Amino acid sequence: MRIAIIGAGASGIAAGVSLLRAGYEDFVIFEKAADVGGTWRDNTYPGVACDVPSHLYRFSFAPKADWTREYASGDEIHGYMRRVAEDFDVMPHVRLGCELKRAEFEDGGWNLVSSSGDEGRFDAVISAMGVLHKEVYPSIPGRERFAGTGFHSSKWRHDISLTGKRVGIIGAGSTSVQILPAIIGEVAHVELFMRTPQWIFPVDNNPIPEAKRATFSREPERLQALYELLGDRLNHRLAAALVGQNEEGLREIADACVQNLEDNVRDPELRERLRPDYAVGCKRLVVSSAFYPAIQKENAALVTERIAEIVPDGVLTADGKLHELDVIVYATGFDPFNFHRPMKVIGRDGLDLDEVWSGAALALRSVMVPGFPNLFFIGGPNSPIGNFSFLLTAETQIGYIMGLLAQIGEGRPAQIEPKAEAAERFSREVDAAMHQTIWVTGGCTSWYFDKNGKVASWPWTYERFEAELRQPDPDEYLFA
Repeated sequence: MRIAIIGAGASGIAAGVSLLRAGYEDFVIFEKAADVGGTWRDNTYPGVACDVPSHLYRFSFAPKADWTREYASGDEIHGYMRRVAEDFDVMPHVRLGCELKRAEFEDGGWNLVSSSGDEGRFDAVISAMGVLHKEVYPSIPGRERFAGTGFHSSKWRHDISLTGKRVGIIGAGSTSVQILPAIIGEVAHVELFMRTPQWIFPVDNNPIPEAKRATFSREPERLQALYELLGDRLNHRLAAALVGQNEEGLREIADACVQNLEDNVRDPELRERLRPDYAVGCKRLVVSSAFYPAIQKENAALVTERIAEIVPDGVLTADGKLHELDVIVYATGFDPFNFHRPMKVIGRDGLDLDEVWSGAALALRSVMVPGFPNLFFIGGPNSPIGNFSFLLTAETQIGYIMGLLAQIGEGRPAQIEPKAEAAERFSREVDAAMHQTIWVTGGCTSWYFDKNGKVASWPWTYERFEAELRQPDPDEYLFA
């Protein structure tokens, strides 16, 4: 069987490891960039770090005892991803600088075309493109007229010094909360343009002492125990809280966020401008102990007035005030519904995936779409997303995909796809269950919502996710 994997980020690397372990040797990982690592390769802004504890944010098959901080920096995670790809012999299968442009299912197989030309025929395709790779810019008029330097946070201009500069950060999510404290001591002045305040959970990112790292190295069972403990707290208890199955846990998180705001923002007027009007957990929780002290520095300012336009000298807000700036950073996130785009995907009988998903992106168990045989998604529609380790989600989905691949192996049917009725039933169950989650009841909008107002996350507990993807149900699939 010849298999294509799209993307050499975390999930693409893990998929490659799983294929090799299962005996699949004939596969190619297509990566458009010049290096592996995905979002941790692309995001190099000051202060970039994971919001999941280091000892949970790793592959189950590749323990790491020597994380240097409790929440690892982007650079350290990128280094970890590269080492895993090298240590598990995935790199010989990676084609760097090769972006897939088209995948078309014809005569029982997938014909692929990349930026390098015709790539030939593959029996199966695994999409590991991730959800945090297509940057989004705000629809603010005048961006092109700015006379200073402007860039997206994922395209950080390291050739531009911020020393003594007047910097504007547009956006108030996790990225800006990390950037502002990291640059506050360098810039002359920084203004954070905030449309919607965030609940911030207090977390100190402490260094991990060498003695503790040495202990984890000598006693791997202790490292494994910590991994399992953190997985239970985040991927299980927190996930349950968000879907209405752990009210006490959600209340404890909410109390900690409120207390963090009350205790650490001195000025009452600023405190109220930083106070969200929606329930904790409705948006992805931001974790930081550095942001509140940084936004109260003399050379920092919070701007909540609506941005009217960007002009050559800076940002003009709706109250008529000109905010003069030298640099504008767009910390405005990514399009999480860019699952396969801009690649064109044509399935059985000429089905266009863009058209199939024009109303909403749906996939059975988040992994497969009717009409697209042998096409598998890691991180597909309604995958669990939130403040827990996506690496666990990816590994669970990869295990499910391996079970599906086994169904089309030697001596078995050559093609597999979901039954339309099974996918439709799953979609109805998702929609019904979603109304009980904090994302719907919490009174906010977020990047979890698609263009039609549907939440594209997992509406049940993480235990249910693991149980449903433990082994494929043959009754939900068609074989040919």
